[in-house]
Amino acid sequence: MTNTALELFCTRIVDAGSLNQDDVRELARDILPDGIMGREEADLLLALDRAVADTHEGFSTFVTVEVVNFAVYGERPTGIITREMSAWLSASIAGRKGPTALGSRIAMEIVREAETSDETLIAFALKAKSATMKSATAKASACSTGRMPCAA
Repeated sequence: MTNTALELFCTRIVDAGSLNQDDVRELARDILPDGIMGREEADLLLALDRAVADTHEGFSTFVTVEVVNFAVYGERPTGIITREMSAWLSASIAGRKGPTALGSRIAMEIVREAETSDETLIAFALKAKSATMKSATAKASACSTGRMPCAA
């Protein structure tokens, strides 16, 4: 089932190039008041994370909670991440270029929250976390050595 309101929201945010606190409120209250109801909605939010770099911190929290709740409690069997669910999550979180910091966080939280997770998702989550940490370390190093402008 297509959530047209969510699609229009994502299009508007991508066009604007940023997602602020009011946008997060709109997403939570008006567009997804009952949370994520299907994989398509999760896919749209994960794609939005990859498409827009300037997002309010509340967006990461909202998307993490909603994707974890959907994957762990919304799909059957409850609390169990099956091989098929693991394959979908890994592909959706990774996108074409690998997981973002938010994607890595979501994968780790799903593994923590689920009663049982397929080994594919566990391996993916650990690899994503490692890659995210290496990227953050490299950026911090480049900033401190003057090779990259540091944030004020």
